Amino acid sequence: MKKLLPFINPLLLALTALSYLLGTSIARYLGRADSPLNFWLGFVWITLLILATNFLTVYFRPHNEPLIENGTIKERNWLRAALFQISLVLLGGVGLITIVLFQKGVSPIALIFAGIVFLITIAYALPPIRLVTNGFGEFALATLLSFFIPAFSLTLQMGESHRLLETLAYPLLALTLAFFLVLEFPTYKEDLKYERGTLLFRVGWERAILLHHILVFSAYFFFSAMPLFNLPRALFLPIFYTAPFALFQIFWMQKIAHGAPPNWKFLKILSHSVIGLTFYILIITLWMR
Repeated sequence: MKKLLPFINPLLLALTALSYLLGTSIARYLGRADSPLNFWLGFVWITLLILATNFLTVYFRPHNEPLIENGTIKERNWLRAALFQISLVLLGGVGLITIVLFQKGVSPIALIFAGIVFLITIAYALPPIRLVTNGFGEFALATLLSFFIPAFSLTLQMGESHRLLETLAYPLLALTLAFFLVLEFPTYKEDLKYERGTLLFRVGWERAILLHHILVFSAYFFFSAMPLFNLPRALFLPIFYTAPFALFQIFWMQKIAHGAPPNWKFLKILSHSVIGLTFYILIITLWMR
């Protein structure tokens, strides 16, 4: 089982948990988070689905890509079989919880969002679409984290969506896309070697740095414009505590563009801080008001 741990992708699981909590936090802020059972059913549902997606993404890798460093053919075959079998068990759990949610009579729109989340994750991992290899995988994950997962959580509680989440969707989408771009820079040479269709591979590293800057600046611009949508300024001011980290991330990326030696470990920690703290501050602010 230890050999399977690297494929769990705890970072994506953590972001998924924060995204799901954001939807419930909005319902809590609106005074309508009144179903703990729905919360936990939905949380287990999305966790099992993302875990299955992680494993299926690895299972369907081309055979020229190593699953583990210096792994033998026997080890690779065992890993693929184990990943596929565990994925089937996890998807069976997803199906069982879906039936429970349906029998509980949750809102139809919650089931619709669950269906959208399921279709996007399957399209992300499985052939023939397999978004993870055609340059749209990052966008698919970003839309899940910024809108569809919190919308699923929100509608499980309220039975309907709300314009607060819809307004937050773009700046969160922009920051999440920027985050995924940063994570792809350290593996850029490996992606070129195996011709992985990442966003960075499709765009090219020079244009990707400019795209990163645009995404970060536009996210904070939209956060600053929230009062124009008649939303309380106090909800969004705390988000700007993360702005120094975001600006430093832009500065560091620009240094790399001008030839400075990259410190990928530091840059990854910095990018984790920006996206993680943004979700966390939003959740805490909504929960405390």
